[in-house]
Amino acid sequence: MSGHSKWSTIKRKKGALDVKRGRIFTNIIREIITSARMGGKDLSSNPKLRLAVEEAKTNNMPKENIERAIKKGVGELEGETYDEMIYEGYGPAGVALLIETLTDNKNRIVSELRYALSRHGGSLGESGCVMWMFDKKGIIGFDAAGNEEDNIMEIALEAGAEDIKIEDGEILVYSDIKDFEAVKSVFESKGIKEKFSEISYIPQSNVELKGKESERMMKLMDALEEIEGIQNVHANFDMQDTVA
Repeated sequence: MSGHSKWSTIKRKKGALDVKRGRIFTNIIREIITSARMGGKDLSSNPKLRLAVEEAKTNNMPKENIERAIKKGVGELEGETYDEMIYEGYGPAGVALLIETLTDNKNRIVSELRYALSRHGGSLGESGCVMWMFDKKGIIGFDAAGNEEDNIMEIALEAGAEDIKIEDGEILVYSDIKDFEAVKSVFESKGIKEKFSEISYIPQSNVELKGKESERMMKLMDALEEIEGIQNVHANFDMQDTVA
């Protein structure tokens, strides 16, 4: 398996620095509403909702906001309805892009996507044009500074994980989607605290970017991050340059 795209790590580090709490909360609330609408409000039987709630708690979202979003999702309170869509396209140097969205206005988000991509050397593609370049996997991340790699690896193998890697100070445990919850449960039962967990699209191989290509790619990713309704952007690139 190829390594996880560095963008996920970069985005988490940027999130700790950027003052974007309002946008983060909006995206998480949309995820909670949609997950509850599709799978119900019981966290024990709705893993997608459970992940969204965990992310909300990690970002210090007030409990009442979480509860209100769940109630909107299951119809106990009046709320919005969002459509899930994945758009595929290309960035500078042929980087493959999978863009996950939750929106109540498809026409608006497509228009804004096309504009951002064209402005920064990218383009939208047809459905299926790059999806084959990614594998959908569960990822559990641990802080490498506070955990022994051998111990994490032993537990991961015992739990049925597929792979383990160290990237940018994080130990990443990969699993098949069907085993994701079971792997998480094993670590939780042993009292090992995760840094994050997510279902993500992992690139099978990465395009190496440097210099101006890196700059253009980061400007595109920043532009996509600003579009209302975009939840996640998956891309198959690594950068040789250091990103602050």
